[in-house]
Amino acid sequence: MDSLHSTMNQHVKGKHLSFEERVIIQPRLKDGCSIRAISRELGCSPSTISYEVRRGTVSLYHGKQKRYKADQGQSVYQINRCHCGRKSAFLKKAGFINYVIKHFFEDGRSLDVCANRSLATGEFSHYQTVCTRILPASCRLFKCFKKQYSEHWNDIFKTITTDNGSEFADLANLEQVSKTLIYYAYTYTSCDKGTVERHNGLIRRFIPKGDCINNYFLQQIIDIETWCNSLPRKILAYHTPDEIFERELDQIYQAA
Repeated sequence: MDSLHSTMNQHVKGKHLSFEERVIIQPRLKDGCSIRAISRELGCSPSTISYEVRRGTVSLYHGKQKRYKADQGQSVYQINRCHCGRKSAFLKKAGFINYVIKHFFEDGRSLDVCANRSLATGEFSHYQTVCTRILPASCRLFKCFKKQYSEHWNDIFKTITTDNGSEFADLANLEQVSKTLIYYAYTYTSCDKGTVERHNGLIRRFIPKGDCINNYFLQQIIDIETWCNSLPRKILAYHTPDEIFERELDQIYQAA
């Protein structure tokens, strides 16, 4: 095509590049088009094109030339998708978690009975179980969250920054019922919410991008959140998010 404007369907934000889009990238690079020009044509961020070019570049003529190949990019993408997402110990023990959920809710057993019964019958070993003491504490915390922070909400949640995805379209309504300010990052400008992107990267160690979160149990999500919030962070001077949050809460309550 002579024009940089393709007749193909516009790239859907948040979706991975398709093979057809990779086929378009190959001749554009050969014609000398810039990364930004290609990203505008495909409707995605320049970083997406840049990463794709690095993944799909092969050496030709005994290493004398390097050139992007669409089939190579597609092949590397498919291999990476097969191996993406490091499975945590929590997710590997999903069988035990399902066992506890079933007997806790359907049979009315206590968490202690669920855990120790599974060990007594030999259905699970100690290495296949997880500590269940966090379950009642997490449930109580969830139920009292709104009550606990209601009068201090405006002091605790001063701003919320997110992207302009359709799932956050109604978030701005929060400004009508509170003093919390909602900020939306510019399109294809993830640096507007760098800390959020970094935190998303931590979550993807357990839940790969593109995987449906509905496939995970609530306890698995709680375990992932607990791990993330207990991780020392450089941006927090190597304190954990939990520690900093508790420190800020102390200051808010003391000033009230």
